[in-house]
Amino acid sequence: MTKLILVRHGHVEGIDPERFRGRADPPLSDLGRRQAEAAAARIAATWRPKAVYASPLGRCAETARAIGGAVGVEPQALGELTDIDYGDWTWKTHEDMERRFPALFERWSGAPHLMRFPSGESLQDLARRTADAVRLAAERHRDDEVVLVGHDSVNRAMLLQLLDQPLSAYWRLVQSPCAINEIEIVHDRIRILRVNDTAHLAALG
Repeated sequence: MTKLILVRHGHVEGIDPERFRGRADPPLSDLGRRQAEAAAARIAATWRPKAVYASPLGRCAETARAIGGAVGVEPQALGELTDIDYGDWTWKTHEDMERRFPALFERWSGAPHLMRFPSGESLQDLARRTADAVRLAAERHRDDEVVLVGHDSVNRAMLLQLLDQPLSAYWRLVQSPCAINEIEIVHDRIRILRVNDTAHLAALG
């Protein structure tokens, strides 16, 4: 049995008010670092991961270092977990893009599977990459617990595939900063045990 512990990185600038962060690389905020420590403590108390993989972007790498330190595992960068490329929209605010490109913004909000960001990626591109991340973890760690530290979009894309849901359902899932998801893979049969669990963050306010 492979168990995937899928974690989103901690809070960063650009979450509220919301920006298209993507390949921009803001560091964890003070709150984000405290969230990462809380997630790390929860994981260390609940699971025994043999590996920790993370997007190479700094906010995930920093979250993964907190987790790796708590469980005694050196994190490894995994390019397939890199955030979606928002292209020309990177680091622009949602408010600004809605005002400047209302039709495209409406497409992203209502039919995200039909959207390709100008000079950037589509959800189909993201799904292909994240499917490779899941395959790597499942094949390399058939009898292990493994932590994957990704981004909001990355985690949504993986969960949709694991749940056998279409990309059009992208907005039905929520991934809060430092949320934990738990997935079991047994003989290629998938069970989702928890999604967007943030109980470990309650004391942070």
